[in-house]
Amino acid sequence: MKAALTDKFALEAVSPAALRAYLEFEGWRSAGAFGKFGQIFETPEGMLGGELAVPYTSDIADYASAVANIIGALARAEHRDEIAVYRDLVGSDREVIRVRAPEADQDGSVEVDEGVQLVLNARDLVAAAACAANEPRPVYHLGKVVRASEYMQKVRLGQTEQGSYVVTLLAPVPPAIGRPQIELWPEFEEEPFERQVTRTLARALEGAHDAVDAVNRGQADEVFPRAVRAGVSANLCEALGNLIERGGGIDVSITWARTRPAPIARSHSRFQWPDADILKEVARELRKQEPLRDERVLGYVVKLGRTPEQDDGEVVLRTLVGGQSRGLKASLSPADYQVAYAAHGAKVPISLIGDIDTRTRPWQLTQIRELKVIPDVDLDEDEVLERP
Repeated sequence: MKAALTDKFALEAVSPAALRAYLEFEGWRSAGAFGKFGQIFETPEGMLGGELAVPYTSDIADYASAVANIIGALARAEHRDEIAVYRDLVGSDREVIRVRAPEADQDGSVEVDEGVQLVLNARDLVAAAACAANEPRPVYHLGKVVRASEYMQKVRLGQTEQGSYVVTLLAPVPPAIGRPQIELWPEFEEEPFERQVTRTLARALEGAHDAVDAVNRGQADEVFPRAVRAGVSANLCEALGNLIERGGGIDVSITWARTRPAPIARSHSRFQWPDADILKEVARELRKQEPLRDERVLGYVVKLGRTPEQDDGEVVLRTLVGGQSRGLKASLSPADYQVAYAAHGAKVPISLIGDIDTRTRPWQLTQIRELKVIPDVDLDEDEVLERP
């Protein structure tokens, strides 16, 4: 089979660790050293192909050519297309997350705007899993979980694939030391964070399925706490719901990195069109369970209240939350109360950072800090509020 891949940079993207892991996974056997920078692998029993010289470093002048020769030999031995072999090789040292939208044209294309949104929603899906791997919670500010943000900077967007429309994300994972024989998953806490993320994603997708089934059975209250512990969040449900709507259903698969063996080759989850509305409602319910954390609040003091025996003072702010006008109740320290009192008299807004508890009526501001008066002249266009 003639080589279909000749791009030097694409070939150099296949790491020596990926080559070795792929061959070992497919049953090839190491047969000793080959010169100073490589080793010989022998064909698995029952497969034609002979031997392969495999470099264990990319720091050689003809590394791309060596990779091309290996791909050609594997394609002939496996009776496959070289592009398909390359795709498996380049992902051997990473977790490959595939998000497939069944509703695509026959050539596997979608409208540009739809394609962009599918990629963004796939990113949000993985980001939600990264947040949950760090700490399971009903809701996240995706950009504020530092560990998750750092992880997402390492995730790469892979090539699309034929057959419907497939968003491919390549997620990093450290290689295992030695050659472990994995029959069961290791303890979650013993895994590196990168593997914890993909395991959380697989577990959360299963938990989202359970939540949909529970809603259909009228037993949602029983499954929600368990779903959150499994990594289900409002963010994950919203990303899934959007993917389902845009793709006419969605398939999500995770192929585990061969350089870090797993007890199964891949995990797979499928969601149907009717699941989108249920997941978005699950997301809405989950958002009710968690305060909006570290929110910057800008508003006018519309009510003051403090009894003589109280040190702290309560105020009510009129502000915008999610584009809607809201009254927020807050208990302020004596010093902050004096600032709010002065702002109320001058009819100028105040700014603060705090958590918004949406479970109370009215909504409550807690963990208040950095309270200060903001003159009207300092307001941005999108922060303009109606005076009380």
